[in-house]
Amino acid sequence: MTTNTILLIICSLIIAAGLSYFQYYFKAKSSSKMNLLLAFLRFIGIFGLLLLLINPIITSINTVIEKPILAIISDNSSSISYLKADKDASELVSTFKSNNELKEKFNIQSYQFDADLVAFQKLDFKGKQSNIDIVAKNLKSINRNKSFPTILISDGNQTSGNDYVYSFDTANKVFPIVLGDTTQVLDLKVNQLNVNKYAFLKNQFPVEVFLQYSGNKPITADFQISQGNSILNKQKISFSPTKNTAVVNVLLSAAKIGTQLFKASLFSNEKEKNSYNNHKNFAVEIIDQKTNVAIISAINHPDIAALKRAIESNSQRKVTIVKPKQINQLNDYNVLVLYQPTAEFKSVFENNKIAGLNTFIITGTHTDFNFLDQFQQDFDFKITSQKEDYLAEFNSLFNLFAIDNIGFENFPPLQNPYGSIKINSKSNILLWSKIRAIETKAPLLAFTENNGKRGAFLFGENSWKWRLESHIKENSFEKYDVFIDKIIQFLASNNSKKSLVVNHESFYNSGDAIEITAQYFNKNYEFDEKAHLNISVVNSKTKQRKTYDLLKGNNAYKVNLDGLIPGSYQFTVTELNSKSSYSGRFEILDFDIEKQFVNPDVDRLKQLASLTNGKLYYPNQAEKLIQSLLADENYKSIEKNNVSRSPLIDWKWLLLLICVIFSAEWFIRKYNGLL
Repeated sequence: MTTNTILLIICSLIIAAGLSYFQYYFKAKSSSKMNLLLAFLRFIGIFGLLLLLINPIITSINTVIEKPILAIISDNSSSISYLKADKDASELVSTFKSNNELKEKFNIQSYQFDADLVAFQKLDFKGKQSNIDIVAKNLKSINRNKSFPTILISDGNQTSGNDYVYSFDTANKVFPIVLGDTTQVLDLKVNQLNVNKYAFLKNQFPVEVFLQYSGNKPITADFQISQGNSILNKQKISFSPTKNTAVVNVLLSAAKIGTQLFKASLFSNEKEKNSYNNHKNFAVEIIDQKTNVAIISAINHPDIAALKRAIESNSQRKVTIVKPKQINQLNDYNVLVLYQPTAEFKSVFENNKIAGLNTFIITGTHTDFNFLDQFQQDFDFKITSQKEDYLAEFNSLFNLFAIDNIGFENFPPLQNPYGSIKINSKSNILLWSKIRAIETKAPLLAFTENNGKRGAFLFGENSWKWRLESHIKENSFEKYDVFIDKIIQFLASNNSKKSLVVNHESFYNSGDAIEITAQYFNKNYEFDEKAHLNISVVNSKTKQRKTYDLLKGNNAYKVNLDGLIPGSYQFTVTELNSKSSYSGRFEILDFDIEKQFVNPDVDRLKQLASLTNGKLYYPNQAEKLIQSLLADENYKSIEKNNVSRSPLIDWKWLLLLICVIFSAEWFIRKYNGLL
C-alpha cells in the first residue's frame, strides 16, 4: 500500500473512534458496559464503510512449486498385439505411473496414441493406424516453450504421417522403449504396390510392386498376380542378405468392365513368422469411356498448364490444348474449356450451338467481354479497361454438387478487368468475389444449368497460383485437383438433377475411413436440411445387414462405415419422407497395414533418441530409465512466487459484516429502549 493509503486508513480510524465516542460517551454522559458494546459496534461499522470508500489494494504472495513435466506416451495400435508385446506395454505404463519417486519429482502426463494422440484411458491395442508424427506435434503444442523428457513406449513402426524422427523437438530428450522381439527372422514382404484406380476397357494398365526380404541366407521366391483362380503373371525373384529388395513391373489387361479384384503374392518354401504380409489385394475399376476435354486458348498462360495437370490427375480425363482456329470436330470432345475468349472464338461458339457441349469459360485481362456478351445470355458485363484483384469468398449454401472449402479465402487474388457482372439466368454461385475486404456482390465462380446444357464461369486469371498455394499448405496438389475434377465431372454429365445424389468410392482398404456422403434436394432443387437419410448395408456373402443414419454436415449428409469386415457390399441410401433411394456397391479389400511388421523399427527409434540426446531402452531396463530420470539434474522443480493484488471493494464478506454490525447495533438499541 502507498503512504497516502496508510494515512487515509489512520484518518479513518480516528474519525470512526471520534464519532463512536461522541455518540455513546460525550453525548450520552454514561460509561455503562452497554454503551461500550454499542460504541465498539459503531466504530467497526463506520471504519468498515470508510475502508470501502478508500478501497486499498491488498497484495498477497503465494509460493508454488512447479514440477518439471514427464510425458509418458504409449502405442495403442494393433501392431503391438501382433508383435506379442501388449503385456509389456501395459506393465511399463503401470510401472512408470505408479512410481512414487517419479511422481514426487515430475508432473506426469500420460497419453496413448494410434491414429491420434489422446489422454491415457485404457490400452486395448485396436488402433488401425500408427502416427508417431502427430505425437511430436501435439506435445510441442501442449507444452510450448517448456523443457521436458518424453518416454515413448512403441515398436517404432509408423503407418501414417511424416517421418517422426525429425518431428520431435531436439531440445527435449526422448527415451524410446522398444516393444517387440528384435531378433531378425526370415520374412518375405509385398512392401508397396502402385496402380491406378481406373483403367480403360481393352487397354493394358501398369502395376508396380516393391518386394522386400529379411534374412541371412540367399533364397528364391515365387511372385505372382492372380484374379480369383486365374494366375495372370508369375515369375521367380532371387534375394540375398545384400540384395534384399526387388521391383516388379507388370502390364495387365483390362478385359471386363467394373471393379476387378487382384492379389499380389510372394512366397517360398521357407517357414515365416508372419505370412500375412506376403499378400496384398488391390482393385482397379475398368471403365469403357474416357472424358476428352479441350482447352481452347489463343494465348499462352500458366493457367493452361495448371488446368491440364489438375484435370489429368484423374486418369479418366484426357486434355487437348488447341487454338480456336485449329479445332475442327467439336464432337471429338466431351467438355470445352474456353480460356479468355475473344473474337477468334466466333467459330467455336457457332459450332457449339450445334454440338451442344458443356463449357467452362474462364475470363481475364485478355478477354473480349463485348464479344462474350453476344454469345452467352447467362451474364451481362459492364467492364472497364482497369485491372483489379478479386479475392474469393466460399458460399457454404452451394448445393449443386458436394464440395468442401479448401481454403479459398486464403488463396491469392485472381485478376480480371474492373466492372460489374449482372446475373441474368438462374445460377449457382460457389465463390463470391471481394476486393480486399469489400464484398462486390458479384460471382467469381458460378455454374448454370439451362435446358439440359451446363456451364461454368470463372471470372479471373492466375488460378495457377491457387494450385501452388494449395500445395504449400497441404504438401499435395490433391485437394485442388479434386476441386477441378468435380467441375469437369459436373460438366461431363448432362443428366438432369436428381433429388438424391450419393458420392462413394468403388473400393476401400480395410482400416481406411469408409465415408459415404449424400445430398437431398427438394422440389425447388434446394438442399433440404430437414431430410432424414439412412443407409442399409448388406454383405454380399454373409447377407448380414446393418442400418445407419446419415448425419448432416455443412452441405451434405455423411456416414462413416468403419468397422466393416473385408468383402463385397451392396447398399441403399433412402430418404425416409419421400422414399427416394439410391443403390450402389463397394468392395473392402483385406489389407491391414498394422499386420505388415515382424520386428520393431529399432534403427529409427535409436536415431530419434540420438537426435534428441536421449537414449534407447528395452522393457527389462525400465528401472534403469527411472533412475536415470531421477538423477538428471536438468529437470528440477522451480519455486515461483505468485503475486496477487485485489481491491478491498471486491471483498463481499466485508460489506456483509458491516450490514450485520449496523443491524446488531440497531436491535440492541431497540431492545434496551434507546431509540
